[in-house]
Amino acid sequence: MTGTTLLSVEDVIVDLPTPRGNLRAVDHVDLVVGAGRTLGIVGESGCGKTMLSRAILQLLPKKAKLSGRVMFDGQDLLQLSPEKLRKLRGRSLAVVFQDPMTSLNPVLTIGTQLIETLQEHLELDDAAATRRSVELLAAVGIPAPEQRLAQYPHQLSGGMRQRVAIAIALSCEPKLLIADEPTTALDVTIQAQILDLLAREQRRRHMAMIIITHDLGVVAGRTDEVAVMYAGRVVERAPTPALFKKMRMPYTEALLAALPKLDAAPHTPLPAISGRPPDPTRPLKGCSFSPRCRYALARCQNEKPALEAAETSAHQFACFHPIEAHADANA
Repeated sequence: MTGTTLLSVEDVIVDLPTPRGNLRAVDHVDLVVGAGRTLGIVGESGCGKTMLSRAILQLLPKKAKLSGRVMFDGQDLLQLSPEKLRKLRGRSLAVVFQDPMTSLNPVLTIGTQLIETLQEHLELDDAAATRRSVELLAAVGIPAPEQRLAQYPHQLSGGMRQRVAIAIALSCEPKLLIADEPTTALDVTIQAQILDLLAREQRRRHMAMIIITHDLGVVAGRTDEVAVMYAGRVVERAPTPALFKKMRMPYTEALLAALPKLDAAPHTPLPAISGRPPDPTRPLKGCSFSPRCRYALARCQNEKPALEAAETSAHQFACFHPIEAHADANA
C-alpha cells in the first residue's frame, strides 16, 4: 500500500441475532485503504460485503454486535458519539447506495435534498448552495440542471436518479466514497456510464473509494486493489493487476469463470459455482468454501485456513491448496 493510510479496518466482527441463532455476517476482516486509492470488494450476495460497509459507516442494525476497530483519518469510528458520526458522514465519509429510488427521499425535490446537505455540512447560504447544486448536477452529467432542482426523484430515470445520488455524495468533497453495488438496479447500457463517472470524479477529486460489487469485471480496470469476500471473510486480497494475472484462491477463479466471454460461441452456458453458500448461522469447522471447491481435501474440511501472503505481502489468500499448486501438479 502506497501513500497515507486513510481507512484501516482491524479485526472487525459483526454478529446479528436471529431466531435461528447468532449470524456472523463479518468474520475477522482486516482492510486498508490509502488516501486517493480505490479498493474493490467482491463476492456473492450474502457474503458480508454490504454489512462490512455498514460497519465502516456505523449504520448497522440496532441489535447488531460490532467488535474490532475502524480507524478513519486518525479517528476510531467505534468511539465517536452519534453527533460526531453524523457530522463525519456526508462531510468526509460518503456513500452511494444500491437503489437510488430508496436512498433518495421521494417527497422532497432534488434541489431540496442537495441544498440541505450543503447547508448542513458546509454552512452555505441559499444562493451559494443553489449555485453549487447546479454545478454538481452538471458535473455528474445531468442535462438542464437548473430545471432538475425542482423535480422529484420519481420524475427521473434510474440512471439519472443514481447520478443525483452521486452528486449528493460528492457535494461536500468527501475523503472516502463507498459505492455499494451502485449499478445493480440500472440497465446494462447505463452501468458503464455510472462506473466511468465514479472513476472520473475519484481521480479529479483525489478521494479514496471503495467499490462493492459481485462482478469481478467491474473492478478489473477501476481499482488499485481487490478484496474477495466469502462467508463473511476476506479470502483473497491483492493489487488488481496481480490478482487477475495470478489468482490463488479457487473461489476467485470460480467468480472469474462465471463472467461472460466476448469470444465465446453464442448460447455457451456459463460455468456456475456448484452448491450453495454456507448457512451463516451454522458455521463450518473448516474452510467455508470446501463443500463447493473442486480442490478440497480432508484438511480443508477440518481446518480453517488463515489469510497469508503469497510471493509478496501485498497478495494474500486463505487456502491450503492454492491454484498454482494444482497447475504445477498437472504440468
